[in-house]
Amino acid sequence: MPSIAAKRMSESSPKYCAVTLGCKVNQYETEYLCQGLELLGYRPAQPGQQCDLCVVNTCTVTAEADHKSRKAVRQLARRFPQARMIVMGCYAARAAEELAALCHNAQVIPDKQQLPQLLVELGLDVPPLGLRRFGDRKRAYVKIQDGCNMPCSYCIIPKVRPVLKSRPADEVIAEISRLAANGHREVVLTGIHLGLYGADVGRRFSGSLQKPRGAAPTDDAAGTNLTALLRQILRLPGRFRVRLSSLEASEVTDELLAIIGHDPQRFCQHLHLSMQSGSDAVLRRMRRPWPAQRFVERCLQIRDRLPSLALTADVIVGFPGETEEDFAATCQAVEKIGFAKLHVFRFSARPGTAAAELTEPVPDSIKHQRAQRLIALGRRMRRQYMRSLLGQRLEVLVEESAAVRSAPRRDGRDTGDCGAACDRRWQNRKTAAPPCKAIPFPTASAASDASQFASAAAPSLLLGTASQYVPVELCGPTDWVGELVTATGCEVHGDRLRAVVDRLV
Repeated sequence: MPSIAAKRMSESSPKYCAVTLGCKVNQYETEYLCQGLELLGYRPAQPGQQCDLCVVNTCTVTAEADHKSRKAVRQLARRFPQARMIVMGCYAARAAEELAALCHNAQVIPDKQQLPQLLVELGLDVPPLGLRRFGDRKRAYVKIQDGCNMPCSYCIIPKVRPVLKSRPADEVIAEISRLAANGHREVVLTGIHLGLYGADVGRRFSGSLQKPRGAAPTDDAAGTNLTALLRQILRLPGRFRVRLSSLEASEVTDELLAIIGHDPQRFCQHLHLSMQSGSDAVLRRMRRPWPAQRFVERCLQIRDRLPSLALTADVIVGFPGETEEDFAATCQAVEKIGFAKLHVFRFSARPGTAAAELTEPVPDSIKHQRAQRLIALGRRMRRQYMRSLLGQRLEVLVEESAAVRSAPRRDGRDTGDCGAACDRRWQNRKTAAPPCKAIPFPTASAASDASQFASAAAPSLLLGTASQYVPVELCGPTDWVGELVTATGCEVHGDRLRAVVDRLV
């Protein structure tokens, strides 16, 4: 409990608030700036308190993101008219003057590389080299790379973050070590184009003086690249795991798969790939690097190499000129691969991109219809993948507790071994006894009696995420929140997998 003096000091400290739009990189950079502000004595504003400094980290990936960014700046300017305003992010890089005009006291930071210098200008003698924590989250993001040089016709980001820049490996390793020591049990490596980590550092392509655009660095022993970084992470002590954010299929090398498969407790058994379409005609108009068949073949090779690994993907529907045949080809490719989850986006023309100038726009009604069809297919594959995890041992990051839900289950649920069967599995387990006895889910009859369940030794319903990026619910004490536990999948329940805990990792 804070002392009275500490409380008074906190109340008298200058206050800040921050709004972040967009990707994991933006979230990381906001956290970096906020931790620098706290080193200067700033404290987060609580509800009802006035702010002395406001931060808006903008996104410009779509016109809607631009709108939301402008709205955030205007709202904070109206709410805290005397506060200093710092506006950064990709919109700030694209149109700094536009944002500066929204607020009389806005300081627009067009280049994120200026953040350490900004902290120095605010009075910090030595800006931090990285994060020591990631707010109250159990999962922390670590930015290892910036910039993209891909020519994708629908994307504005290469125009606003064109310069490839990789963080030194020792800096990344030190940051991960700090985050793990401070209780973060999952670290997500992220970047604007993660697979190009190290491409800007020296010569990365054997026998070539110039690297091909969009290609991953080779795995030479002298170079710095993603696989070399992962090998260093593998040697770190501590109980934590690492997840990779989005990659191109061409960047998933055999070396990368070998590392991920070597230690499934250190590296999450999940890869997120940028697919976008299963039609070669659409992929050519998108200026994507690989034809559809090559993408499918690589995904199947990954599946053969690591059968339990979850593959997820981004897909765009309604790209200009997309025919029903093109969309059908995408559905066939998606189904052949068998993704564990799909992120489906309806195409939205982004001014300033080549795709915005294309003819043959797809009507909004057709975009919506195709998106719904692909989402439905994705849900079926999602449930099929979760069913494949029934009876499997999973490593789960427990992220929060939730109230026990006594409402009847939805019709059409998938059931596996649960209830009494989970009790039998617990009794017949071959692992060492965990520190806490697993609490099975209540039976259907007991589920209707919340008070009966609440009287159990460990009554909390806990929510978490498996290594395979599957949402999991399980029962146990609330002090498991923030920890990694090993659990056995026993039932597909809605969009989650129910599991019974075997032991703490």
